[in-house]
Amino acid sequence: MKHMKKIILVFAASCLAMHAFAQVSLENEAASEKYSQRYDMLVSKLGAAGVGIETLLENWEQVDPDNRKLLLAKYSYYITKAQSTAIVSRPGKRYLGNEPLFALKDSTGNNVNYFEETNYDDSLYSVALKNIDKVIRLSPLDMEVKFIKAASLVSYEKESPDMALAFLESIADEYYSGKSRPWKFSSEDMDEEFFQGAIQEYCYVFYNIASPASFDAFKSLSEKMLARDSKSTVFLSNMGSYYLVAKNDPKMALKYYNKVLKIKPDDYTAAKNCVLLGRRQKNLKLEKKYLPMLIACTPDETERMSAQTRLDAIR
Repeated sequence: MKHMKKIILVFAASCLAMHAFAQVSLENEAASEKYSQRYDMLVSKLGAAGVGIETLLENWEQVDPDNRKLLLAKYSYYITKAQSTAIVSRPGKRYLGNEPLFALKDSTGNNVNYFEETNYDDSLYSVALKNIDKVIRLSPLDMEVKFIKAASLVSYEKESPDMALAFLESIADEYYSGKSRPWKFSSEDMDEEFFQGAIQEYCYVFYNIASPASFDAFKSLSEKMLARDSKSTVFLSNMGSYYLVAKNDPKMALKYYNKVLKIKPDDYTAAKNCVLLGRRQKNLKLEKKYLPMLIACTPDETERMSAQTRLDAIR
């Protein structure tokens, strides 16, 4: 009987503890929702790093430290605080893929282009990454957050996107090693077509930065995707563009564009670049071969008429 009473007392204490824990959890959940609403209101008026945001985030963290929205809010706060902008002069017509804000004449009368550049405080940027990395650990199948991190790495590294490339390649490895998993983007299932399109967006960014290191990143990421899908016309075309623009190797460029056209004869980009290759090399035979393809696939009526006129002239 004494043992039974002890069991009953222990059970009762356990029930009380569970009830108290549930009560605290409900109270924290309600408090977290209030902080979330307050955060939305402050950000709408003051921005992601406005006055009072840091204090709100600290208080919010006390009641719900693993809340996804909180962690992303902390990421936004620290990434914004880490950034500063400067106006810099750089040679060339574009810098990091952007056109100049303005141009001024130097003492010799030549144009000097000025661009806006974003710089980062390393310590604050590190704190931002810690928060988004925590979101990734808590939601490992959430591809949207991974791509947010990739974008920040590209912006942080500028002309030398080594970390960005390594991270994107790791995302590709992870995606293809677990294709059966329900990868998500904005709570929706992410299929392979969407994933390849997202990776291509980063290839495009690397290409537009147009530094030697970013061109190499463009090539490496394209090759990574071709290792998974050797018939992808998007990434085959990337390889053609790499050899055409970054390496000035028309022979290799033509090789890849021909691979594209063999798979997809109406590929506009490949057909147009093959025509340009022929024209640059003053190779009428190449122009005659690819102009009909360009005429057949170009969506622009003016370009179609121009290509037809050129074809008639060189026959």
